[in-house]
Amino acid sequence: MKNAWAYILPTLLCFLLGGLVGWWQSDSIREWYPFLIKPALTPPDAVFPVAWSIIYLCMGVSAGLLLTSAAPSRRKVMTLWFVQLGFNVLWSILFFVCRSPLLGMLDIALLDILVIAYIAQSGRIHTAAAWLFVPYLCWILFATYLNAYILAANGTGL
Repeated sequence: MKNAWAYILPTLLCFLLGGLVGWWQSDSIREWYPFLIKPALTPPDAVFPVAWSIIYLCMGVSAGLLLTSAAPSRRKVMTLWFVQLGFNVLWSILFFVCRSPLLGMLDIALLDILVIAYIAQSGRIHTAAAWLFVPYLCWILFATYLNAYILAANGTGL
C-alpha cells in the first residue's frame, strides 16, 4: 500500500489544486472571459475540465513513477514537478483572477520551459514518467497560443 500512496497523493494534489483554482476563477470565467476576443480554435468550455482531468491523472502517475524509483536524482526531478505545478496554479490566478493576459503569458512561457525540463529530466529516470507529461505539454503549448492571441487581441489587462 505504501507504493500506492506515491501515486494517489500527487494525483489528489493535482485534482485538489485544480478544483481550488476552478473555484477562484469562476467569477472571471462568467464575467470576464466570455467577452474577450478569442481565436477561432478556442475549444468549447466543456472541453477544459475533461482535458484537465486526464492531464492531472497523468501528472499524478508520472510523479508516482518517480517517487517509487530508486534513482538518486528523483528528488531533484520531483522538485521540478512541484515547481511546474506551482506555475500551473499561478497561471490561473494571473490570467483569470487578476484578469491579466500579460502576466498569464509570462507565467505560461515559464511553465512551458519547466514542463519541457521535467520531461527531459524524468525521462532519464523512467521513460513512462516523461511520456505521461507529453499530453500536458501539448495542452499548455496550445494554451500558450490561446493566451498569446488573447493578449494580442485584447491588450495586457493591466
